[in-house]
Amino acid sequence: MLGRSTSWSVALLLLAMAGRARAENFAFAPAPQQDLNRIYRIDTATGEVSACQFAVKDDSPIGLTLCYPAGEGAKPGEAGDYGLIPSSHKQEAGIFRINRRNGAVSVCYVREDQEVVCTPPTK
Repeated sequence: MLGRSTSWSVALLLLAMAGRARAENFAFAPAPQQDLNRIYRIDTATGEVSACQFAVKDDSPIGLTLCYPAGEGAKPGEAGDYGLIPSSHKQEAGIFRINRRNGAVSVCYVREDQEVVCTPPTK
């Protein structure tokens, strides 16, 4: 039988691991385009992709953050282990969405400054 201190140690370790797992629900990656200050965010469990970027506003001395919600193909999908990979192409504003569990890849980008869309996943 485990001693009290060992039981507490195991319980604390499990809580720390659970907290770490929750902290990694999202991953972030910049758009590869050199003159674009856009960052993509992905829910690593569902594959939902959104994006945000900085914008200058004439009547504001600090600017604002514009965010684009998930649109067609970028909304939550089947459970997986998703990530984002920017290409090395300096002119590309899109980003690759990968599913590490099944190897599927799609490309996501901001369409008409309104929403993030993604191509259908393929292998």
